[in-house]
Amino acid sequence: MAGKKRQRIDRIVGNNVILTVDPRTAKEYVLFGKGLGFASKGSEWISMTDPRIEKRYRLDEEQPIKEYQDLIENIDPEVILISEKIVENVKEHLGTPVQPKVYFALPNHIQFALYRLRNGMDINNPFLHETKINFPLEYEIAARAAVMISERFGIPIPEDEIGFLALHVHSCVGTTSVGQLVKLNGLVNRIVEFIERSKGVPLHRTSQDYARLVMHMRAVIERLMQGRRIINPIIAELKSNYPEAYALASDIAWLIHEEMGLDISQDETGYMAIHLHRLFQPQ
Repeated sequence: MAGKKRQRIDRIVGNNVILTVDPRTAKEYVLFGKGLGFASKGSEWISMTDPRIEKRYRLDEEQPIKEYQDLIENIDPEVILISEKIVENVKEHLGTPVQPKVYFALPNHIQFALYRLRNGMDINNPFLHETKINFPLEYEIAARAAVMISERFGIPIPEDEIGFLALHVHSCVGTTSVGQLVKLNGLVNRIVEFIERSKGVPLHRTSQDYARLVMHMRAVIERLMQGRRIINPIIAELKSNYPEAYALASDIAWLIHEEMGLDISQDETGYMAIHLHRLFQPQ
């Protein structure tokens, strides 16, 4: 008879992930821990005090159970194994725990990417340059992951796909989903295009000032999403000294408001004006 601190092992998803069922409540769980799946092979039960368990995730608390079950049924076991290795690499290089959902989201993404590449379908990433600017460490980890995937499955991984992998790397250690990151990058891209139309010139995307502008725009949007405000003690001087840059920053603030339904303060607009002024100074 199972004790109160034991759960029945329903399925081994990978070396580090297993599905279990609480015999008292019939609730399903995903358990995460290094070597947990490998060590559980041949076992019927696992103790909830097992020191290998790093995280416990009740399926019906976050997402429909069927979605996870369908995902597990359709994912290539080799994809799950390579995904686990990538996740371990992320934990090692970022030095932080990962979100449990990455054990499902990453293999799902990799399997779909492999399907597209095997069938000659292009992978186009319109946010590649901005991703490399905003997430350089994540991009570096993603590039190593691409090599691992390519070697395992014999398929070259294009740079555009590395950009998407970088978003998954960032998402797996933060609270922002990949979908939200894509939307955020899309908004930054539209801001850049708006600046180019307003000034009538293309921006030099390899310049340091462009990189600083993109990083600042991302920081502005993230602060708005989190409800954080900043103080700008030189706002009056900025309006007076950089009227053209401040006017453009005000237009961008309105664009962000239209997209997100959030108001940007004059303090925030002033800091945007500084970056815009620098961007168009002669080199």
